[in-house]
Amino acid sequence: MDNVLDILIDIASTPALLVALIAVLGNVLQKKDLASTVKGGIKTFVGFLVVTAGAGVIEGSLAPFGEMFQVAFNMQGVVPNNEAIVALALTKYGTYTALIMLTGMVFNILIARITRYKYIYLTGHATLYMACMIAVILSVTGMDTIALVVFGGLALGLANTIFPAIAQPFTRQITKNDSVALGHTGNFGYALSGLIGKYVGNKDKSTEDINFPKGLSFLRDSTVSITLTMSVVYVIVALFAGNEYISENLSGGMNYIIYSLQQAGSFAAGVFVILAGVRLILAEIVPAFKGISEKLVPNSIPALDCPIVFPYAPNAVLIGFLTSFVGGIVSLAIMVMTGTTVIIPGVVPHFFCGATAGVYGNATGGVRGAVIGSFIHGIIISFMPILLMPVMGDLGFQGSTFSDTDYGVTGIFLGNLANSGGQLLVIGGIIAVLAVLLGLTFFGKKKTATISE
Repeated sequence: MDNVLDILIDIASTPALLVALIAVLGNVLQKKDLASTVKGGIKTFVGFLVVTAGAGVIEGSLAPFGEMFQVAFNMQGVVPNNEAIVALALTKYGTYTALIMLTGMVFNILIARITRYKYIYLTGHATLYMACMIAVILSVTGMDTIALVVFGGLALGLANTIFPAIAQPFTRQITKNDSVALGHTGNFGYALSGLIGKYVGNKDKSTEDINFPKGLSFLRDSTVSITLTMSVVYVIVALFAGNEYISENLSGGMNYIIYSLQQAGSFAAGVFVILAGVRLILAEIVPAFKGISEKLVPNSIPALDCPIVFPYAPNAVLIGFLTSFVGGIVSLAIMVMTGTTVIIPGVVPHFFCGATAGVYGNATGGVRGAVIGSFIHGIIISFMPILLMPVMGDLGFQGSTFSDTDYGVTGIFLGNLANSGGQLLVIGGIIAVLAVLLGLTFFGKKKTATISE
């Protein structure tokens, strides 16, 4: 039994394999021929591996940048890191996490089936991380194993339905259709960025329409502009960190300026690889998902990881990352002056989440929306972990916390319920959220819609 569970967990937490199987299932339900079914599954599988490889290249280039930043400006504090806290928590709550993850995926499908919120969350690692946080929080309420798994799974299924729905009005503006949704743990922040862009920006002045002088027209190529911009950023931080530290600790003796330029180029290469992988995935998964939509969950929409929106506005990706990071630096200064816990800007969350926030802000408010929306997003993901840390700290995880907005919203909600009223209040809160979704479905408009409509 344990071996079967381990295999199911491995499949569910491996996005490339999970989504490839979804593509195969979709093609089978559409009764496509064997060749088309196999091709669709393999190309989806490879596409996700390409995206994963690109993300790995980016994370590899950002890791030394984060270390250089801390050394350059002598910063000590907490760096929010999803992988670090999950790795720590899984040693104690691994079984609960696995069972909540599988139960949550089932609940996600059931909720999509019976409500008008038809989002099937396909980002496996994000589901695993959210399941882990829920397991940690619910474990202190005194629930028995069955109740913890059932209500933890229901909470996960609700989160994986609600957050794509919140962002969908803005996702639709980006993609120009309802064929795909966003399944990532920063959807609350992305929706907020889109909302900010709507009210403070001008969507007619897109980041992708920036007019460069004739002699600088090459900057319209996103690979070129990202490489040059990140080169400047890396070199500035490297100058403050110093050649001695970088040569001895990071570059293996390579000159610190050359090393910085190499890391900037690696960053741009990672973005290029991600964009290629996303195009490959979307070309296969969206048509294949029609089979699932028609047979299992009518009108269902696949919710995929945040890089799916990067190809729609590559300039906004870079602008969003940089302005979100600036928001993190401003927040850090405020924390130092006010004497609170210091959250050091995590470069990886500021890239993936900040870049995505930039795309959403641009969709509704152009350049101004991308800048302001991402900047405020950067502030939110800096201060929200401070509110989440007491929930995790009481359980022995002081000094580490989750970074993305959806973790903050879910964790603060469940954590405060758990601390205030124990398991009964937690169960009541989860059921109340489900009741709201059912009420909006049965008493609202008789059509598939999003929560904000």
